[in-house]
Amino acid sequence: MSDGFFSTIVTTPLYNGMVLLMGALPWADLGVVIILFTCIIRLVLFPLAQKSVKTQIVMQEIQPKLDAIREQFKGDPQQQASRTMAVYKENGLNPFASILFMFIQIPIIFGLYFMFLHAGFPSIDSNFLYSFVHVPAGVDTMFLGFVDMTVKSIPIAILAGVFQFIQAQLMKMPKPKQDDKPSFGKEFTKSLNFQMKYVFPLIIIFVAAALPASIALYWATSNVFSIGQELYVRKHLKKQGDNVVTV
Repeated sequence: MSDGFFSTIVTTPLYNGMVLLMGALPWADLGVVIILFTCIIRLVLFPLAQKSVKTQIVMQEIQPKLDAIREQFKGDPQQQASRTMAVYKENGLNPFASILFMFIQIPIIFGLYFMFLHAGFPSIDSNFLYSFVHVPAGVDTMFLGFVDMTVKSIPIAILAGVFQFIQAQLMKMPKPKQDDKPSFGKEFTKSLNFQMKYVFPLIIIFVAAALPASIALYWATSNVFSIGQELYVRKHLKKQGDNVVTV
């Protein structure tokens, strides 16, 4: 790791949290610590993530209205924008909720990536530890006694890709309307749907297979958490019996 600005505000705090968890759980190997640490981070981000998922569901519900507005006022961008915002307000929708979650998550993802890539486990660099964080007695890098977290692991890389595929299937991407008028927008949406469902999981596998197993395990755990989160939010909304949910 380095002493740069990003490291100071993102990577170093994550590194200290990881080492602190290792010290609190001396029985846990590095793989178990990574899973628990990833879950803790995702739980901290859960309120924002929950709002993001709800926003996506609401957007799917009101998409026909938005399409109708675009068609009706395609020659009047100002009126189109005004009517669109009115629909958002009517449904209590904040269209920036998903963007906010994405922007908050990106530095954390990069911070974890650099931490796992350059942390040098099983050794601990005390130069980056806060005064209240102590170097653990030892770090077991063998996940469940089978997989070394410091080297590449094809099976865990495949798991990361599989869970990414499952997550993509759960996410209902907007489908282009079926009519006789092909357009660039419809072709782009169709292509994006295909890439998110089938191409991106393969990319995850190839990239994860070239990196230490610790990063692949983080991706796999994060994807599993996202799957559970998606199912939880959808079940909760279904229990409420609301077709359109106020966010």
